Amino acid sequence: MMESSRQIMAIGNHLLFQAIIEELPHHDWSIFQADDLTEALGFIGKNDCKIGLIFLREGADSFPLELERYPGLSALHWVVLVENIDRLSDKARDMIYSDCFAYLAAPLDARSVSVLLESALGMAKLKDQHDACRAGCHDGDLRMVGDTPVMQHLYRTIHKVAAFDAPVLITGESGTGKELTARAIHDLSSRRHGPFNVVNCGALPAGLIQSELFGHEKGAFTGANQRKPGIIENSQDGTLFLDEIGDLPLDMQVNLLRFLETLTVFRVGGLKEIPVDVRVLAATHVDLEQAVEKGEFREDLYHRLNVLQVQTPALREHPEDIEPLANFFFHRFSDDKPIKVRGFRHDSLVVMQQHRWPGNIREMVNRVRRAMIMCEHRLISPGDLGLERRNGHSRDADSLQQARDTAECEAIKAALARNKHKILHASRELGISRVTLYRLLEKHGIDRNGGQDESASDFPSTSKTIQLT
Repeated sequence: MMESSRQIMAIGNHLLFQAIIEELPHHDWSIFQADDLTEALGFIGKNDCKIGLIFLREGADSFPLELERYPGLSALHWVVLVENIDRLSDKARDMIYSDCFAYLAAPLDARSVSVLLESALGMAKLKDQHDACRAGCHDGDLRMVGDTPVMQHLYRTIHKVAAFDAPVLITGESGTGKELTARAIHDLSSRRHGPFNVVNCGALPAGLIQSELFGHEKGAFTGANQRKPGIIENSQDGTLFLDEIGDLPLDMQVNLLRFLETLTVFRVGGLKEIPVDVRVLAATHVDLEQAVEKGEFREDLYHRLNVLQVQTPALREHPEDIEPLANFFFHRFSDDKPIKVRGFRHDSLVVMQQHRWPGNIREMVNRVRRAMIMCEHRLISPGDLGLERRNGHSRDADSLQQARDTAECEAIKAALARNKHKILHASRELGISRVTLYRLLEKHGIDRNGGQDESASDFPSTSKTIQLT
């Protein structure tokens, strides 16, 4: 029995097309040929149709049906058959590029068409698998992605430190996933059934830090109308994650140190110590050792927090994970994208590999999510990502190109000076043509006459010859 997924929606009317349609059932395809829009949408609504076939004649300005206007049609993976791709209008070619899986130009045969349809069906099934996977995930699920040696080392480190109930200092650049690492440590630890509370030390108002962390008693200050346990107390039997610990004011560092030494807290306005069983994880993007040397961070607190250490790698340290990460975030935020956007162009993946990612994973999330929303074609381009090819090279590559340009410019200036700014002689010395030398002069903004009159560049003046003799 034929699979229901091997049904094809066919649109078009031409003798060549009809010949292909008549042959496809011999390749185990079931064909439904729609005569109008109502019939096409009705068929899709009642059948498990995943792929479509369209025929375009020479000079066609657009598809028989405007696919992007109808989600039921644009969700299909379309294969386009054309008489001559070069004789289609720009609009039709753009629609093929933006909205379709592939095209095949005449001469056409049923076997070649069937091969393309098989590929389109394979992609449709793969998309269904991704959709099913996403449907089974929690809305807030953002797991760690990557299979490079750098990431494997991070995973092993997380498993090791999760097994011991001691403070952990997580270091790394901004956007490298320090909070995600802390969450993974908590989830793998014996405290995974307890709370996981996050405090951004740099975001708390200076006057409220102590109250937020340690809590307060009723009447402790104006507005304290009732007793309030602090975040540390509310983390009982769980994990407290102190993000950007380097931004904690020095006076609060003293209180935090006392808590780590005694595992007790004093509420603001309180008279007794309250024991708390909490594991503390801290994270920072600054060098705390340098902060200690500058007197900006207490050395004793640093050693209390730095019992175990995990370092999250910058994205540029594992570029092989860039493509899997981009695809992961593409599927993670699939609800944000127009239905016709199917993935990334190859050159987009290339420029993502070349980009330095100063904002690391957080920057990638923002660029991919914005591109998914703004993309007007089938595949996301470098422009959609805000990563044009000329800006996609790494800083090291830019420096190398600048060094080459500088050396080239200096060599041209020296050759001109040695040859008294005679273009012909200078070009011979440099081993290039005069045309090439003129182009390089323009590129580097070099005065080809060295400030002399135009007529003096290739021929000596009579007056100068007389003076020299």
